[in-house]
Amino acid sequence: MRVLVVEDTADIAEAVVARLEAMGHAVDWEDNGRTASELLEVQAYDLVVLDLSLPGEDGLELLRKLRARRAKMPVLVITARSAVDARVDTLDLGADDYLTKPFDFREFEARARALLRRSAGLPDNMLRVGSLAIDRAGRVASIDDRPLNLTRRELTVLEILAIRPERIVPKEELVEQLFNFDQDPSPNAVEQFVARLRRKLTGSPVEIQTLRGLGYRLATR
Repeated sequence: MRVLVVEDTADIAEAVVARLEAMGHAVDWEDNGRTASELLEVQAYDLVVLDLSLPGEDGLELLRKLRARRAKMPVLVITARSAVDARVDTLDLGADDYLTKPFDFREFEARARALLRRSAGLPDNMLRVGSLAIDRAGRVASIDDRPLNLTRRELTVLEILAIRPERIVPKEELVEQLFNFDQDPSPNAVEQFVARLRRKLTGSPVEIQTLRGLGYRLATR
């Protein structure tokens, strides 16, 4: 998934980015509210992690603009503003969740997973396609309870396909969700991830199909 972190305190931002990347997400980081607001006008994200006290443009104003455009991407606010009125105002303005600093990163990860799960229409952290099971919280996958030895990005590709089984996922969408702005997005890299996944799924009733010119589809035999 693609996540935007908007936070001007470098050590907090770096820790949040590291946690999200360990969860398998492509993460962009902006430390200026106005720059982040401009980015959100042209780039879609699966989740926005938003501080409220920002240079350039306050987080509340950024959130107000985002919701004024009817953008539905979930927003998790992380802030030192702990007053009840601040929480109520922020949630009423369109934030989906609110976490007060300092926070336990385990709780942060759980809240991020919950928002991503909700936006994907999933009831829990388990994805199942036939005998394939993916534990999105534990970041592990198995076939008939046999663990698959997957890299972080291989697991992310499989997860993206498993969220929409039997439906075509364009290669461009995989590129979008695997790479952030600081990385070199490569369709060839996606092909390599898919090729390695196919080898690891060999002999199982689950396969990744290529639809030339359209994308990939996870299907059961």
